[in-house]
Amino acid sequence: MAAKAKTVWYCSSCGNESPKWMGRCPACGEWNTMVEAPSATGKSSSPSRLIAVAPERKPRQLKDIDYSNEQRVSLGLAEVDRLLGGGIVPGSLVLIGGEPGIGKSTLSLQIPLHCKGLRTLYVTGEESAKQVKMRAQRLGGDDSDCLIFCETEVGAIIGEAASIQPDLMIVDSVQTMYAEGVESTAGSVSQIKEVAASLLRFAKESGVPVVLIGHITKDGFIAGPKILEHIVDVVLQFEGENRGSYRILRSIKNRFGSTSEIAVFEMTGTGLREVANPSEMLIPIHDQGLSGTAIASMLDGTRPLLFEVQALVSSAVYGTAQRSATGFDVRRLNMLLAVLEKRAGFRLGSKDVFLNMAGGLKINDPAVDLAVVCAVLSSNFDFPIPADVCFAGEVGLSGEIRPVGQTDRRIIEASRLGFKKIFVSSYSSFEQAPKGIQVVKVPDVPELVKALFK
Repeated sequence: MAAKAKTVWYCSSCGNESPKWMGRCPACGEWNTMVEAPSATGKSSSPSRLIAVAPERKPRQLKDIDYSNEQRVSLGLAEVDRLLGGGIVPGSLVLIGGEPGIGKSTLSLQIPLHCKGLRTLYVTGEESAKQVKMRAQRLGGDDSDCLIFCETEVGAIIGEAASIQPDLMIVDSVQTMYAEGVESTAGSVSQIKEVAASLLRFAKESGVPVVLIGHITKDGFIAGPKILEHIVDVVLQFEGENRGSYRILRSIKNRFGSTSEIAVFEMTGTGLREVANPSEMLIPIHDQGLSGTAIASMLDGTRPLLFEVQALVSSAVYGTAQRSATGFDVRRLNMLLAVLEKRAGFRLGSKDVFLNMAGGLKINDPAVDLAVVCAVLSSNFDFPIPADVCFAGEVGLSGEIRPVGQTDRRIIEASRLGFKKIFVSSYSSFEQAPKGIQVVKVPDVPELVKALFK
């Protein structure tokens, strides 16, 4: 009589393993995330297979380790190199995630097309070789030193890569790959864990950097167990509406660089185009004299961005006033409206207020508060704010305007883009402003209204 196959339960959120079902994962605390999968057999079930082992087997003192010969590899795209910290590190494992159709495969194929001297092994489990060829021609050419390998078994992929020894390997996508020793379908928790661990072990032992393409869930998180993000060295995620033309590539995790960086791309008919100056695309050009708009100076990581805040204030048609915000926390909008009513005397309780962040951005920088207040007041008064004026300041509950970080960089960016005046907190500290821009310091909301709408 054949032995009954053993099964285990995995948490689809964090990858925690349990011998029985539980309503709540004891590791991450999420409810109803336990899924059943066949227990891995053979060597793949050993926890040690999830650990990358370097060629040097003996412990070494940190001061004796020499990394001077380790040079980053340029991927041919300046914005991606900057996001990675100056290029991809040899032997690193990079995960790129995003919604379907947002540009993950396009970016991964543009890398070998833009870097002619980079010998790349492009592994695809979702397309045929002819389909990749058609996409390469649409993106601008197929004369690069790129090898296309249509395979989904990770052992065969690693064997081929070991014999070729490419400068870079791209795997599209990790959810389509499987390991023979694991008795479950491709894309399951156990398969993703084993595939990622095998590719990590290959990258560390061979020194070949590997780029993984990953799917995301309906909630916007990278699909698969959370351990996938812990295994890899770098996590980059695309943001933005796939129906729009602009994409933001954000560094979520980076063991070799900063996570305070973003790269902006524009999707065109020939692929993704790097946007070196995102502020220019976020400040739309329209007719003068439009009320309800204000330019905010924010920092996304370490990069200053100027973009347009749009507000619409109108009398409530139905009994209860509506509050709606796109790209901005609606609870913070309600707080700012309460400050305007309590501290500045503006009666907005019976009016609908709609707020929108231009360019599809999702804002969490408190420096945008000042621009939100000004856009709301501009729409309420039907008084347009001059196009050469921008704002950077946080609004407190007592109506005071609080200083924000790195005011110098915000002022310099505003001056470079041609703005003539910027409103900041009276308590802000900065060096001398560049010529051509006036820095107006305001202590609270009433003084702001007097200075702006006089």
